[in-house]
Amino acid sequence: MILVTGAAGFIGYQVAKTLEKKGIGVIGVDELLFFESRVEHQDAQITEKLAPDMILDEAFFQEHIDAKKPITGIVHMGACSDTTEMRVDYLTRVNLNYSQALWTLAVKFKIPFVYASSAATYGGGEVGYADDETKFSALKPLNPYGESKRLFDLWVLEQEKAGNTPPAWSGFKFFNVYGFGERHKGKMSSVVLQGFDQIRKNGSLKLFKSHRAGIDDGEQKRDFIFVGDVVKVLLYALEKPIRRGVFNLGSGQARSFKDLATATFKALKIETKIEFIDTPIEIRDRYQYFTEATMDKLKREGYSEPFTSLEAGVLATVRELGIRS
Repeated sequence: MILVTGAAGFIGYQVAKTLEKKGIGVIGVDELLFFESRVEHQDAQITEKLAPDMILDEAFFQEHIDAKKPITGIVHMGACSDTTEMRVDYLTRVNLNYSQALWTLAVKFKIPFVYASSAATYGGGEVGYADDETKFSALKPLNPYGESKRLFDLWVLEQEKAGNTPPAWSGFKFFNVYGFGERHKGKMSSVVLQGFDQIRKNGSLKLFKSHRAGIDDGEQKRDFIFVGDVVKVLLYALEKPIRRGVFNLGSGQARSFKDLATATFKALKIETKIEFIDTPIEIRDRYQYFTEATMDKLKREGYSEPFTSLEAGVLATVRELGIRS
């Protein structure tokens, strides 16, 4: 039995669904209303569904450790992932304190622990995008969300120094994940989903202008990674298992937003028509113009699966959206 937090969310849902297909039972943790209201996720046959506050006590874990099908791993995807959220106290409680409490339980009951960090911890990339744990304290995220993820990474490394770790643990700095199952994220969903909706409605797609000299409109670049690849890596980390460490999780290749838009138009078999609009002033100073994961550290752990190309991932996403729409 695997406990998956954020199981009604984008990546957590995909993890839970994949585990169930493998015949592995899932305890899905999320706001109970989300399991019912997010129609894209109704096909995940989760064994047991619980609210987040229902698992944060020793009695819950003791009961499941003693059960015929005990918890043998935790995949912690539950968090506020809104990069525009500015309430530091809320992010501290939901992203940092909750993760610390779950980690502590994993240590006590000796349960392998896999968790979601974020490439948002890298900020503007001033010190690069290498997953070098000795440099995490120098990172400067551009928003409170990224800082909440950075603080948990640092806390985990301090716990390791003190000898307080699960039998195996790994964190993953997700870059720009896209794929089917994002609709509940609204304005925080990927350009693939937003583009799908805009193109079908208007025949065109809006992208942010560049407000930086030397970078053309639409040439802002991110490391886009298909959600199916993310799930493969997370389950590899759990099943191998990876014994310890914080790793980048991207495709390893930066691509432009124009590339992503073009692939979406092509998947929909519609002529490309892009309109460039000003980046909102409230996020303009915190906007990342380039991200690209260095993936050597994960490869050294033996992970050798190829990552889905941007064009193939967009096509698969658009096809699924077309079927479900």
